Amino acid sequence: MTADGFTYPEVGATRDGRRPEGYRYLRERTRVGAGPEALRAAVDAVLDLRMHRALPVRVTASGPRAEPGVDVEVTVGVGPLRLRAPCRVVWTRRDERGGGFGYGTLAGHAMSGEESFAVDIDDDGAVWLTVTSFSRPATAAGRLAGPFGPLFQRLYARGCGIVLRRLVRRGPARP
Repeated sequence: MTADGFTYPEVGATRDGRRPEGYRYLRERTRVGAGPEALRAAVDAVLDLRMHRALPVRVTASGPRAEPGVDVEVTVGVGPLRLRAPCRVVWTRRDERGGGFGYGTLAGHAMSGEESFAVDIDDDGAVWLTVTSFSRPATAAGRLAGPFGPLFQRLYARGCGIVLRRLVRRGPARP
C-alpha cells in the first residue's frame, strides 16, 4: 500500500496512458452523442458522478464532484453478498476537447489498480466515453472471481456508456 492509501504504486497511470506490467487491461469506448452540447452534458455527468449514480449500484462520495482526493465507494449486492469497491480520485481533466477522471483502489477493494472515465469529442463532432483500467486481484474474493472479475469490469464499463448516452439525450442536469 502506498503512503496515501492506494493499493498499487502506479498512481495516475490512466491519465498518462501508461500500461503498467502485471495487470489486466480494459478499454471500452462508446459513442454517447455528437456536438458541443453533448460534450458538455457528458463531461458534467461524468464529473458530478451522475453517470455512476445512474447505474444499478450504490455510490457514495466524500464530495459532490470528482476531484483529486475525493473518496468514492461503489457497492453492489446486499447483505453478506455485498461487495464494496472503495476508490480515491487521483486526477481530473476538463478542457475544450472533453474531460473526465481516474480513480484508484483503496484497501477493501477486491482488485488493485486504476480506472478512468474520459469523455472526448473527435474531429467529426462525435462524443465518446472511453473507460480504461488496469487491475489485478487484491483479495481472496478478487482471486475467487477468476474470469468473472474482468467480465464484471467490462459489463460495468459498457453500462457506463449506455447510461451516459441516456443522460446526454436527456440534456443538462436540472437543479
